[in-house]
Amino acid sequence: MTREQLFENIRRKQSFLCVGLDTDLKKVPKHLVERAEKEEGFDAIFEFNKAIIDATAQYCIAYKPNLAFYEAHGVKGWIAFEKTVKYIREQYPDQFIIADAKRGDIGNTSALYARTFFEEMDVDAVTVAPYMGEDSVTPFLGYDGKWVILLALTSNKGSGDFQTHPLTPPVREGSGLRLFEHVILRSQEWEKKASPNGEVGGVLMYVVGATQGSAFADIRRLAPDHFLLVPGIGAQGGSLEEVCKYGWNDHCGLIVNSSRAIIYADSSERFAKVASEKAREVQQQMATILHEKGAC
Repeated sequence: MTREQLFENIRRKQSFLCVGLDTDLKKVPKHLVERAEKEEGFDAIFEFNKAIIDATAQYCIAYKPNLAFYEAHGVKGWIAFEKTVKYIREQYPDQFIIADAKRGDIGNTSALYARTFFEEMDVDAVTVAPYMGEDSVTPFLGYDGKWVILLALTSNKGSGDFQTHPLTPPVREGSGLRLFEHVILRSQEWEKKASPNGEVGGVLMYVVGATQGSAFADIRRLAPDHFLLVPGIGAQGGSLEEVCKYGWNDHCGLIVNSSRAIIYADSSERFAKVASEKAREVQQQMATILHEKGAC
């Protein structure tokens, strides 16, 4: 999916919502777990995902399964993940599918991770950790129509341990860059090398936590054309209005993720209906913002 196609979906649906499929069997409605215990072959993870997808697809432009919730169940979890991706592909082909895997290793290993998610699983994007540098990221950048979403400035408590620390001595004389800023600038050099026309913003995105507030303005100065994947609204307390105030660009440039506030809004047999209502509430807020910004 190209940047233009992604933005067209945003305009058409008047939404830049991503629904996070962080499917935890300890949190899904009990009737699904109980049915799985009684009925051989019933996949509670997939059935929960399927119901959530059917209920929210008209209000979002992307889904983000977090691999930890699937890998925790071994082979069964991987099968549920694979079925989920296949279901989205077949029933809602306009959806942007993000594997939130946070991979990143030496070059040959990264190449295998890239093959796993882009060839075998056929997702549109995968989250990647940049700590090991260029050769751990570039294997993901060689796939036409696929995206790398690089961890830049996250919303977790420990993000300040490394990400916001100034580089001493500065990497570039007089720059005084913080680590996350250096990651953004350096990674664009990798993107230029991987892009046939040397452009940036067409195969690389950045993860920026919704709780980072005005730091979005700093990131936009360094990455004006890139999409930002923004987790942290809803249960984590991030403000959609603040994210849009500082993080907007001329093609929206935001994919805002909400997981728990939507998928676990209700634990009864009405869970899908309530999830639909919650997703619609966020979509309506986004539609208002898109119109105010003149993007629709």
